[in-house]
Amino acid sequence: MPADPLKLMIVDDHPVVRDGLRGMFDHVADIEVVAEASDGFEALAMARKTGPHVVLMDLRMPGLDGVGAIQRLRADHPEIKVVVLTTYDTDADVARAMAAGVAGYLLKDAPREELHRAVRTAAAGGAVLAPSVASALMSRPAAQEPSPRELEVLRLVARGSANKEIARALLISETTVKTHLKHVFAKLGVDSRAAAVVVAMERGLL
Repeated sequence: MPADPLKLMIVDDHPVVRDGLRGMFDHVADIEVVAEASDGFEALAMARKTGPHVVLMDLRMPGLDGVGAIQRLRADHPEIKVVVLTTYDTDADVARAMAAGVAGYLLKDAPREELHRAVRTAAAGGAVLAPSVASALMSRPAAQEPSPRELEVLRLVARGSANKEIARALLISETTVKTHLKHVFAKLGVDSRAAAVVVAMERGLL
């Protein structure tokens, strides 16, 4: 267990939900809830103030909604991992969240152990998806399989490596890494790194 606990922020416009989620982490030694926010704008302010490692983000909130907040967080704090926690698993909601670059997508009926595991996995650079969301991604048609080089890049993504680290490991430029990932997304029919890893694993490519 790390010396310092993972720092978690909870973002939801319902106080009762935030209280319930905080309670699920009260006695977890390696995860500490350092902030709460009731909308996207407050989430951005609290992220700057507290520097969480992981954010549990609701999608539908007044003001700046979840997807808008995710986009801003990813732009301003790319090191922060965002896991969507919502009651909605429609294709449109999933697609928008994945395109924004989330590390995971869970539904609010997830048991506490699954939430704990999701936070740890996201912090380590992994991907976490609710079964219904994974099924929706799996049902998307793929044009073709990624090339061996593209799979090399994806394996490093699955280990939590950033583009700069992948470029250094494979002796290629960051631009080339981005190009490979763009091709991987198109071939797997996904919109984000997390979704690409999950779909590739489900298809036995990783």
